[in-house]
Order: sequence, then C-alpha cells, then structure tokens
Amino acid sequence: METKAVLPDKSLARLSESSSDLGSPNHSATSPTTQATSTFGDQLQDALSDLPSDGNLANRLARLYDEKILVKLYRTAIKYLPPDVVLGTDLRSIKDSFKAFPEYVPQDGPDAGRYVLREAEFWTCGYFPGTLYALLERAVRFPQALNIPAVFPEQGQRPTSSSLYSHLKTLCETWAEPLHAMSGRTDTHDIGFIVMPALRRDWELTGNPRSLGSIARAARSLASRYVPSVGAIRSWDLIRKKDVEILDMDENVICIIDSLCNLDLLYYAAEHSADGERLAEIATTHAEPIMRSHLRPEKPAPPDGIAYTGQWYSTYHVAVLDPKTNSIKRQMTAQGYSDSSTWARGQAWGIMGYAQCYMATKRDEFLLASCGLAEYFIHRLETSPDCVEAAVESTGAAGTRKSATGRYVPLFDFDAPIENPAQPVWDSSAGVIAANGMLILSQALAGRQQDMLASRFREAAVRIVQDTLDFAFAPESASLVNNEKGGFSLSDPTPGQNFEAILRYGTANNNVNARKRYANHGLVYGDYYLVEFGNRLLSMGLV
Repeated sequence: METKAVLPDKSLARLSESSSDLGSPNHSATSPTTQATSTFGDQLQDALSDLPSDGNLANRLARLYDEKILVKLYRTAIKYLPPDVVLGTDLRSIKDSFKAFPEYVPQDGPDAGRYVLREAEFWTCGYFPGTLYALLERAVRFPQALNIPAVFPEQGQRPTSSSLYSHLKTLCETWAEPLHAMSGRTDTHDIGFIVMPALRRDWELTGNPRSLGSIARAARSLASRYVPSVGAIRSWDLIRKKDVEILDMDENVICIIDSLCNLDLLYYAAEHSADGERLAEIATTHAEPIMRSHLRPEKPAPPDGIAYTGQWYSTYHVAVLDPKTNSIKRQMTAQGYSDSSTWARGQAWGIMGYAQCYMATKRDEFLLASCGLAEYFIHRLETSPDCVEAAVESTGAAGTRKSATGRYVPLFDFDAPIENPAQPVWDSSAGVIAANGMLILSQALAGRQQDMLASRFREAAVRIVQDTLDFAFAPESASLVNNEKGGFSLSDPTPGQNFEAILRYGTANNNVNARKRYANHGLVYGDYYLVEFGNRLLSMGLV
C-alpha cells in the first residue's frame, strides 16, 4: 500500500507572512505589525494571566541551581561506586566493574529514598554519568551556577572552582568509562540515550578524542538497525507483555516514539564523520515515517491568547510496521494507559525529537510537528482535572505567597482514569523532557522570526519546570565539607532519611500489562533532563 506522512496542513513559508497565523489571541482585522508592537505585552499577559508577579527567571527557578543538587549527585556517585573501583586508578581497568547503574528511587516501601540499581545493559545506564557531566559543564562554563559558597558555608571549607572541577571530572570519567564499550552495541536503538549525555560533554569540555570515537561508533551501531524497506530504524527486536507478544523480526519492525530522541546521535556524529551524509540521511528518513505511524491529528481548541493554531497532534507509543509492505500492522502502547491514549512521556519525546530534527535539517515539517505536539501537551496540562493541584506556600524575593502547584506536572497518561483523586499518578520526567523540547522549539522559532510563538513555548517550558520544582523537588539535609585528604565528605544530620533523587513523582511504567509496573518514584532521567534544562537556560543567557 502507498504510505504518506501526515504533515501539518500549513507551511512555514506561508505562515511567516503573518505572525498572527502562528499564534494570536484572535483573528481580528488588527494588523500583525500593530499586534507585534503596540499590544504584544497585553497579548502575552492575556495568554499567561496567572504568572507570579516576580518574573525574574533566576528567582522563579532558583532551585534549578540549588546547591543540594550537587550534594545529591555527589552522594550517589560515591555511594554506588562498585567496591573494587578506586577513584584515580587506570580507567580502562574498571570498565567491567560496573554491573548496574542508578535507575529509580521509590517514594515508599522498604527501599524508600534509596536508588534501585538496574543492570548495566538497560537503556537508562547513561543518564547518571550524563548528569554528573552536566554538573561538570556548569563548573567549567557557568561556575556561578554551582553556588559553591552555599554548599560549603563555613569559611575555610570552600574549595576553589578548579578543585571542584578536578574532583567532578574524576567522578565523571569513572562513571562514564563503561559507556565506551557499550558504543558497539547493535542490540538496542537506545544507544543515543546511553552515550550522548556523558560522552558528548566529555568531548566538548575536554577534547577527549576517545569520546568522539565512541560517539561515532555508537552512531554506526544505531545505523545498523535501519530497515530500508520501511525507511525506519528498528527500535525493539520484540515485545513481551502480559497481553501481547511480538517476536518475529522477519515479519515485524517495531518503532517507538522515543526513537526520535536517539536521532540526535546520528546528526551529531554526521558532523564529525567521513560518512556523515549517510548517517544524517538515515536519521531524517526515520523521522519521516514516524509522522505517519505515530502522530494522531487532534482538533485545535479555540485559541485563548497566544497559541499555535496549526495542526495539533497526540501520539501513539508503539507502531508495528510490515517490512514487506511498509504498512502499519498495529499501533499500541507499552507504558501508557491504553493503545489509543496519550502517554505523557511519549508525547514529550515527540516534542523534543522533532525539535532536534528541525535544528539539524531546517525542514519545516519537523518544526510544525514539534509545534503541534507541544501545543497539545500544554492543552492537556491546562485541562487536566483539578485534583492534580495541591496548595503550597513559597517564599521568594516578592515575599511569601500561597498558590496551587502541580497543574503543570503531567499525569503519566493524559487519558488514564484517576483511580485515587487524592494521589494521581504523575510523571515529572515527562514534564522536564517536554520542557527541554519546548526550549529548543523556542530557539528554532526565534530563528524564523516567529517571536511571539517562541515566547509562548519558552514561557510554557519555564512554567512546567517551575511547577515541577515547587511540587516535586525532594528536600535534602546533607551538605559537603572538605576532608583531610583534599577531597569532599558528606555532613548529614539525618543520615539515611534523605531522598536520593532530585525529583519525586516520576513514573517509569504504569501499564497494567507491563511485566514490571512501577510508579511514584524518582527517575534518573527525570533528574538528568532537569539539570539539562538549567544548563540550556544558562547557555541561552536567560539566567
């Protein structure tokens, strides 16, 4: 059968003739020029009417750079080092020592507050090393954002940024060492998630050619999973759930929405490789059929303030393609509520993935797809049941204020029934992933001089992260102190009582037929994308 990608119904070339087509409070006869100059502030205020009076991003997002983030990550990095690993020893001698990596932190039960480790082969293994490298990036590029005086409050205890850098670098290199060997894996499409968070930063911050070589090798490993007959990269080899098994690779090509965010590996390696054109072509070719197989057109709601008024999209999590006919055999979920529901983290992967694809290719259909996915995500946040909100008090530069929080922390699935209104099942990781995607999207739109819509998605991203920090940021009582060996130690007045992840209320997999169902916990990739968001803001000069 003939297959065509479902594309947004307007081209940016035509939309750029009038910014009001992309996002506007109404469709009146007021000229775009007048709207953009004399009433822009009013339009933005209408669209974002309940913003706190303190509009300074550094104040609104202060916890994004909280010293306790460094404390939590340092403790985890030291606590979960394999017992036979000694910091500062030859790195290549320890590559086989790491049998497991941090994955999630339960909020209740016997292991509450402590990381549960997952086998090193699992797709999340690269995120904790990547989060350490994100801190190293702050130490190098934005040392003021580490709040070192707050971490070491006693005079004489405070290290220099260079000594902190040296210690962080050792931890980063140690935790990242096993990732080099993994770069040759051809049994997973998640190799981008595994190597890019840590090894890209190692290459960019230190110029380590070994890391760039591992990235190039990983890209070729991912490219080996490309199936030309469907024009897509095979995500999973098989599916095993309680209610369904799909095992025959000759008859099925399984693609998941998450795959879009592994394409960044191909695009990045393409810029550093002799065969780069082929790698980039595979990435772009894969992104095209995913629009057909995973994006569901949704009717846009009437605009209330500045909004994207093109085609909106929800998403399928999984599509099974026929390698012989290139037809869609099945569309389903593996981690969401149902096959036809919108799994929040899948929607978030789509936002970020297509934004990244646009930045690499400048192809309009990818930008418009990301816009449509992002606007639908925002719509579902704002129309979620009232039970998602909780009353809190917060103190900032503007004083103490009472507010409702949780509205912009997504439910794990936007269509799942809420069984207990007193405790909905959220997924804070989905929110921070979507926020990163919207921040990239805002940069892309600014580059197309769509400034109002760029502001729309940038503010939505900030609001999501601000609400997540207010709602899900886990408190921490420990602090760091210098020790007599020239390193750092933890001073903890309540040992064993802290929550080791940065964020709570993540949900890895709440599908009723999943072989492992778990919700309401911290997630290592939720923490990574939170810290990544902070670094993006710093890079953009917004904080």
